[in-house]
Amino acid sequence: MKTFKIIEKSKILFVISLAIMITGLAFFIKNGINYGIDFKGGTLVQINMKKDFNKQDVENIITKYANDYTTNTAVNEKNETQLEIRSNSLDESEIQPLFKDIKDKYKLEDKDLISQQTIGPAVGQELRQKAMLAFVLANIAMLIYVAIRFEFKFGVAAILAIVHDILITVSVYAIFQIPINSSFIAAILTIAGYSINDTIVIFDRIRENTKKMRRVNSKELANISITQTMSRSINTTLTTLITIVSVYIFVPSVREFAFPLAIGIACGAYSSIFIASPVWVMLKNRKIKEA
Repeated sequence: MKTFKIIEKSKILFVISLAIMITGLAFFIKNGINYGIDFKGGTLVQINMKKDFNKQDVENIITKYANDYTTNTAVNEKNETQLEIRSNSLDESEIQPLFKDIKDKYKLEDKDLISQQTIGPAVGQELRQKAMLAFVLANIAMLIYVAIRFEFKFGVAAILAIVHDILITVSVYAIFQIPINSSFIAAILTIAGYSINDTIVIFDRIRENTKKMRRVNSKELANISITQTMSRSINTTLTTLITIVSVYIFVPSVREFAFPLAIGIACGAYSSIFIASPVWVMLKNRKIKEA
């Protein structure tokens, strides 16, 4: 089997990731983060559509009145389809014209406007702090676990890979000004767990090969281990992404969770191969030079 020279190209790969993060930081400084209704509060409108409808046609109508919104659908006990619209910028005075456009297109009745209300932020400062605390504690726990199972250098490399995945995901949201809601927090914590799982597969192979190939240097050892596990990593990631993309397309109500999850899982596979392993080699070689 031909061995891929991944470690030798690590500097180029680091630059690519750094470029995305710097671009995200620039957009963050310029425009900030687009917090959704869960963070900032806003307007909630619920409409009984009765039957299936063309989502794109409805969103074209909503766009006339609000430039930032999210939509969800649900089915009630009568098997009727209900539409939920959340927006930060939708004014109360625009709700009736918005509903009238949708009502005329789909021949609805006045009573099909189920509710309209202004809601406060569901995700307060306290919840954001707790989410950050959960993320930090999870990373500390994973660092301890990897350090005990492997060695401390593996743990540091794994945590840096997770931080990389989170920063890339946040950068994408900052660049494209995608609204961040409570589901984003859940997705970030899920990404951390997936990323460490993918990284451990490669690290486990490195540990096995260390015992078999005692005379091979750390760079070659990492290249061999990555080559041996790459097909598994790619296949696992692709099957997972196919599932998540399918959920994103066919289950609109969980799109806010599925979208960041898809980005994070793709980044997780990338970082496990192109970030975590090269960082481990750098730490390993640094120790050898110091010795």
